[in-house]
Amino acid sequence: MHQIPDSTRRDLLGHCAAWGLLLGLWPRLGPAQSDNRGFELPEHRPVPGGVALIDLGAAPQVPSAQFGGNPVLVVGNAERWTAIVGIGLAAREGPAELVVTRTGDSRAGERIGFQIGAHAYAEQRLTVAPKHVDLSKADLARYQRERAHLDQVIATFSADPPASLRFVAPAPGERSSSFGLRRVFNGQARSPHSGMDIAAQQGTPVKAPGVARVIDTGDYFFNGNTVWLDHGRGLLSMVCHLHTIDVRIGELVATGDAIATVGATGRATGPHLHWSVSLNRQMVDPALFLAAGS
Repeated sequence: MHQIPDSTRRDLLGHCAAWGLLLGLWPRLGPAQSDNRGFELPEHRPVPGGVALIDLGAAPQVPSAQFGGNPVLVVGNAERWTAIVGIGLAAREGPAELVVTRTGDSRAGERIGFQIGAHAYAEQRLTVAPKHVDLSKADLARYQRERAHLDQVIATFSADPPASLRFVAPAPGERSSSFGLRRVFNGQARSPHSGMDIAAQQGTPVKAPGVARVIDTGDYFFNGNTVWLDHGRGLLSMVCHLHTIDVRIGELVATGDAIATVGATGRATGPHLHWSVSLNRQMVDPALFLAAGS
């Protein structure tokens, strides 16, 4: 078997399968609150794998914001703007900064501090056959090619804002609470689980969680059949392990439109749906975006 470098080992399964709330310095904007455009905002949970809602105040035009060098979604209107910041699972607890630029402001960039809190995710240790952990040279090369492509997909930041900041579940079924779960196979740590798993039978329709444009489809080594959706300005979602893909790249879909069916493709132990949400290039907990009753 080909020896996988340590840096690659940490990244394997990061895109999909095997891919305490601290309020910090900002007031909590919970799931029942909305910005002044009428948006219901996602849940404020400024921890690794969570979302920070940062009040940017009033400005005649929408400010631009960056976190970790990546552009950030900003919503609102001239009376009040709010930055919706995705915090990666690898983020460290402690102070962080959002860099904000306002039209007509001569300053290089206003720095707004916020606090990333601690959150303990579960760990699962498994002993499996080596072939399920170590990739062959050919499989590793395929994974690396696919990863380079998916890095480009996840960097998408379109001009139009999301139609909504609340999603519906893309499939019926019991939802796991495994987001952030770190799996250790044969003593080798893998990247934390970066999505929500939904138990469903093969062939169950998969629906668009929100208004979006299809930006990528394909059959990937770990993810299997996969669809990526662009909801606007760095808010993306991805569904994988699909049986069939029923949309094409460039297609516009409405909330609830059928886009695929549940399957067990890629590295999956059985039929289920893996759903990930990405915000400013960081995988965040999809549960923070679920609309009430979904």
